[in-house]
Order: sequence, then structure tokens, then C-alpha cells
Amino acid sequence: MEKKKFRREPLTDTQLLMTITICIFVVMYLLAMLLLKGGFLHAQQVFDMLNDNASLIIVSCGLTIVMITGGIDISVGAVTSLVVMSCILYLNKGGNIFVAVALALGIGIAFGVIQGFLISYLEIQPFIVTLAGMFFARGMTTILSVNPQKVEHEAFSKFRDIKIVIPWLGYTAKNGNLVPARIELGVVVALVCLVLIFLLLKFHRLGRGFYAIGGNQTSALMLGINVKMTRFISYILSGLLSGISGFVFMMHTGAGNATNAAGMEMNAIASSIIGGTLLTGGVGNVFGTFFGTITLTTIKKIVVSSGLNDPWWQSITTGGMLCFFILLQSVVLSRRSKKKKA
Repeated sequence: MEKKKFRREPLTDTQLLMTITICIFVVMYLLAMLLLKGGFLHAQQVFDMLNDNASLIIVSCGLTIVMITGGIDISVGAVTSLVVMSCILYLNKGGNIFVAVALALGIGIAFGVIQGFLISYLEIQPFIVTLAGMFFARGMTTILSVNPQKVEHEAFSKFRDIKIVIPWLGYTAKNGNLVPARIELGVVVALVCLVLIFLLLKFHRLGRGFYAIGGNQTSALMLGINVKMTRFISYILSGLLSGISGFVFMMHTGAGNATNAAGMEMNAIASSIIGGTLLTGGVGNVFGTFFGTITLTTIKKIVVSSGLNDPWWQSITTGGMLCFFILLQSVVLSRRSKKKKA
């Protein structure tokens, strides 16, 4: 009997870009460990990056879904701020934690439904609609409270203080005491969202519809995909994840103000692009977005550890890396398209 020859399938554009992002992150982190040392030698450094950016990971996943369809949502940061302020004020009046969660989800879904309807069914440009949503959410946050607010809800404070402790990944401090590694509950929420969205995009018909619309809307219509409804759902998911992100942000900081999550939408877009999501749609992966987020965070930490503490150095470095990844995407995809034609 003849043995069957197994032919290795080439990597898709999404898989290729995600692989490049992961490799760059690993190389950068290893170089930071070798050259800068400091906290980069401890596992807690990675956990701290996750603790600090759990809300950004969630928002970036929602934005990735929208970008895969060829859209954009720049209201996510402002919606996160509105959720934080609304939940803090509600809890400080003696509210229930579960109702606060429902409030956060409700605000996010409301923005997703309204913006998704205007974009999908009235065919208004996504940038214009979500820009209006951003200004509206920021204005509502300021109306709720101009002054910074701190959560004074006793039950929430106890819930917020819960940490997952991993002793064997800890490190020995200078005084000789063992400092165990700690992970916040928000990280668990972010990872659960990440896995669920990955499964949706990978195996569910709706997820395949997102890619089809972003790749070619006309072909998606010919395949029988309800383009308007599918795009509408993508914005609802983005809004829902913004609501979850707001609650996770509040769990991490325990406080809020009118400028909470300022610039989060730009960091989310940068994380998605660095993770291999194309602005033109049709290509993207939430695991790539995850590595894009921690790559962006690693860059900022390397800049600070190098002694460049001024905030503009982080912005300059982020902009440079973003341009690099956009150029890299263009080069890789153009070469692959030439090979396919050949």
C-alpha cells in the first residue's frame, strides 16, 4: 500500500501576521531580560502587565471584531469611562454589585445597538458615528461628576482585593522575603473573553461572516450572509466588551474620573494592528491582538527602564512601532499576493 503524503498547508495571512507579532514580542522581552534585567527577570512583571492592561485587552478584542468587518469604533475608551463613573456613583449610593455589573453591560450594549444601527442600516460612516458616540460618552461622564470618585462600597472593596496567588512563580525580595506572584480577577475575565471570542471567530458561522464581510462584501452577499445584521452584531459585541472593560477597569483602580481611559481607543487600535489586524478588514485574530497589547506594554516598560521617563518618549516609540508593523503588514501581504498570482 502506498503511504499517503501529507502536505503542509501554508499559513493564512492572519496566522502569519500573528506569528510575526509573537516572535517580535519574545525577542523584545528576551533582550529586555538580558540587557535591562530589573523586573523583567521576574514572572510578576508579565502578570503586572496583564493586571494593568486587562481592560485594554477586552476593549481591543471588541475592536478587533469590528476591524475584521472593515469598520472602526473610536468610542470604546469614552464608553469605558462612562461605565466606570456610572458604576462608582451607583455603588457609593449603596447599590448591589450584580446590579452594577448589569448597569455596565447595559451601557455598553446601548452604545453598540445605537451605533451599530446607524452604521449598518442607515449606512453612515463608522468613523463619524463612533466619533459622535465618543463625544457623547465623554460629555455624559463629565455631567455625572467632574471630580475624581473613589469606590467606597465595602463589599466591592473586598471583592476587588481578591487575588489569585501563585507562590512557585514568586521571587525573593532584597530583604529575603518570598513575594508570591499575584493575578487579579480582571485578568481572568479578560482571558475568558479572549477565548470565547477566539472560538466565535474560529468555529461559529457568525465569526466566519465577520471575515467574509471584511474580505469582500459583494462575495459575502452572494454567499447568503446577512451583511447588515452581521455588521450590526459586531458593534453590539464591541459595545458589550466596552461595558465589561469598564467594570474590570474599576476593579483594578477602585476609582475614576472624567478622563478615565483617555486614549484607550487609540491604544486598542494600535494593539489590534500590531497583532496583525488589517484596517481594510478580512484579516485578524484576537490572540494576535492579545500579543499586540502586551508587546505595546513591553515597549513602554523598556523605554521607562532605559531612563526615558518623559511621557512623550513612550508616544514616540509607540508611533514608531505602529508604523513599523503597518509597513511590515504591507510588505508581507504584497509578497504573498504576488506568489499567489504566480
